[in-house]
Amino acid sequence: MAGIYIHVPFCSSRCIYCDFYSTTLGGEWFDPYVNALCMELVSRREELMGQEVQTIYFGGGTPSLLPVVGLQKIFRTLRSNFNISNQAEITIESNPDDVTEDLAKEWGSLGINRVSLGVQSFNDNILKVLRRRHTAEKAKGAVEILRSVGIHNLTLDLIYGLPGQTFEIWQSDVQQLLSLQVQHLSAYALSYEEGTVLTRMRDQGEISEADEESIRKMYLYLIEASRAAGFEHYEISNFALPGYSSRHNSSYWSGVPYLGVGPGAHSYDGKNCRRANSPQLRVYVQSPGVVPHELDTLDEVQLFEEYLLTGMRTAKGISLDVITERFGNKISQRTKKIADRYIAEGKMVAKENQLVLTLEGIFISDYIISDLMLAGDE
Repeated sequence: MAGIYIHVPFCSSRCIYCDFYSTTLGGEWFDPYVNALCMELVSRREELMGQEVQTIYFGGGTPSLLPVVGLQKIFRTLRSNFNISNQAEITIESNPDDVTEDLAKEWGSLGINRVSLGVQSFNDNILKVLRRRHTAEKAKGAVEILRSVGIHNLTLDLIYGLPGQTFEIWQSDVQQLLSLQVQHLSAYALSYEEGTVLTRMRDQGEISEADEESIRKMYLYLIEASRAAGFEHYEISNFALPGYSSRHNSSYWSGVPYLGVGPGAHSYDGKNCRRANSPQLRVYVQSPGVVPHELDTLDEVQLFEEYLLTGMRTAKGISLDVITERFGNKISQRTKKIADRYIAEGKMVAKENQLVLTLEGIFISDYIISDLMLAGDE
């Protein structure tokens, strides 16, 4: 079992909060990018060792900007070089503004069966501040178009703690999303990343950062409203109707190997090696099939830390049995000892040999995970 992640770096314009690798280069760069991407896929196919590919994810950037002819070439390359499951989850991220009936039909004909719409808010004033291209009505229209052509597995993104976003605006955002009856939603607290326009605006006093209590109130409302609508809270930032959890993201959190292609893409061999492609489009297209990259071999301590980082974010939590098997009884016992304190405080629960954060624990999850990491120190 394996996954493939394809990074499409193109954007029409950059959102003020985004720190993922992207470029506003377009047009004449599409074909060279697709050619280089296909050559990378061919040159690296042996890395998955014939394992069945159960998820393919087009992330970005804005993958919906890619011309259909480019996507067709990518899918031909994928199907002729990898063992792709007939039941594979194939996701493409899209700006709502890009969705048309013709494009959606083409996606469906290629096998794309899941679409992630970057909505962020249903308030048009806030969307303008974020420099998003779409409007609230465009987002709603995109959902209807996708459904009309037979793509029914839809996920929408929201952000809370945005400049100018009151609690009432957030309530409206959540309710409007839920009224669309999509299968999945992701919601993230706004983060101020170094080097982004957003951070510069905050530092220059143009906008104010939301306070901790406002963030907490918005998150609690999201949990309450989504659960009332039948969603399962299966990861700190992700909610799904039963049977619609993101298989691709879940495989990341479970340590499944995945091949990441494209400039800035990351890969994992499922054991102890991570790879990061150079995040430069110009360099990428000039070195097709031989992509500049960095390799990082993880030691036992790093693997333990990664297990905590990914596992503790999910509703399943971490398993003391797995820790014993992979990292030894001593580390397992130390993990349990640290966890006992949080269990006593009501921030964590033990379900058989699984350790899971409670709602109160989620609010200090970074602190708890850092504390648990001490169990890996000799």
